[in-house]
Amino acid sequence: MGKNLKTLIEVKQHDAEFYRELAEFLPEEIFDIHTHIWRLSDYPQSRKPDPRFVSWPLRVASENPVEHLVETYKILLPDKKVTPLMFPNLPSGDNLDAINAYAESCSRKTGYPSLIFSSPYWSAQELQDRILDGKFLGAKSYMSMLPDSIPTNSIEIFDYFPHHQLEVHNKYGWIVMLHIPKDARLKDPTNLKNLLEIDKRYENLQLIVAHVGRAYCDEDAGCAFEVLKKTKRIMFDISANTNENIFFQLIESVGPDRILFGSDMPITRMRMKRITKNGIYVNLVPKGLYGDVSGDKHMEEIEGKQAEKFTFFLYEEIAAFKRASERSFLTKNEIKKIFYGNAKKTIEKALNK
Repeated sequence: MGKNLKTLIEVKQHDAEFYRELAEFLPEEIFDIHTHIWRLSDYPQSRKPDPRFVSWPLRVASENPVEHLVETYKILLPDKKVTPLMFPNLPSGDNLDAINAYAESCSRKTGYPSLIFSSPYWSAQELQDRILDGKFLGAKSYMSMLPDSIPTNSIEIFDYFPHHQLEVHNKYGWIVMLHIPKDARLKDPTNLKNLLEIDKRYENLQLIVAHVGRAYCDEDAGCAFEVLKKTKRIMFDISANTNENIFFQLIESVGPDRILFGSDMPITRMRMKRITKNGIYVNLVPKGLYGDVSGDKHMEEIEGKQAEKFTFFLYEEIAAFKRASERSFLTKNEIKKIFYGNAKKTIEKALNK
């Protein structure tokens, strides 16, 4: 399995040179707060993507068993000790129990912490029992748990993280990994209103807003960071985001104590360069590497010398955050908090240590 993965993740000379500059920036120990694990065998062969959401991540990896995750760290972060927080990939059909059972078994086997993928239709008691029985530390959910008849922009946070479930998370100090809805992403006024409500109403749960609120383009921010300055507890992970300006605004608005490193593995194995066009993010990729991407507005193929210089999504993310941290004059200790200490503290609280 490791040998096959190394074929998929070929580290070229320019990758190694790119990483050398990042290695000095990164602490020796890293906590990756945002990773996906799943087996292809747990999904139906006729698996179809939800038309409301992007499908390009499945072009990077059709599965990511925990052995692949561990091996990926060895390949891409070879001189670092990395601990992941793991959770399942999006469910498909009626396989929610299967993917959660796999996450539970991986956590038992490796000792790495994990989150359950929760259904908004579970009662408070069922959510509590499932998390305690599986020794999970909280939950991740997603807009796709709702019927596909509901338009994307009609979905609110409390539709898939209902209040009766947030109360359970608040009771135990558990982690809630939130992917915010709506096309306007972080700047959407309803999203901001709901985030302020969670921050004020649930003082003990640990809310992590994934991908800096899916603010991948400058246009996704709006006045969000001015609003988020008012929050006291909400945390943000930087996973699968390469926007230096968004990172800089995040640092300036909430400070280094509420920012967490996340990779969003396995999609950050992707060889790419992200740009923005008319307020939409576009992943530039080497021609032919990820199949026919002509119908995907978030993908564009490149040939020639430019494509040959593309490195891993993970490295692009870390490099962008490095530039933002330099603009904000973060100290080495603050960098260590973001890449390790803040996550460790979050996990320990969820464990009730």
